Amino acid sequence: MSTTPETADFTEWQQVVDLLRQAALEQKDDVMLKLLLTPDEREALLARVNILHELMNGQRSQRKISELLGVGVATITRGSNELKHQSDDTKQWLASLLKKQQQ
Repeated sequence: MSTTPETADFTEWQQVVDLLRQAALEQKDDVMLKLLLTPDEREALLARVNILHELMNGQRSQRKISELLGVGVATITRGSNELKHQSDDTKQWLASLLKKQQQ
């Protein structure tokens, strides 16, 4: 008879965030993300970052962003809707973070 519980050990989003933070502290965030995400999921994440960047930039329409990144307009709209729910402080932080990574 097994003494192992029949439930998953990791059940909360915050646990995943904490794992990623710890991996980053140990400079193993790249390894952790490669273990967690398939190549297709990593490409999708890259597209999401580019979507946020383009939306924050505000120079292209959603249709143009869709064409540029090869993703559906609905994906752009979901990103746009998520940004609308963020505070101005969060938007400023994101814009600053994205700008730093460009340099």
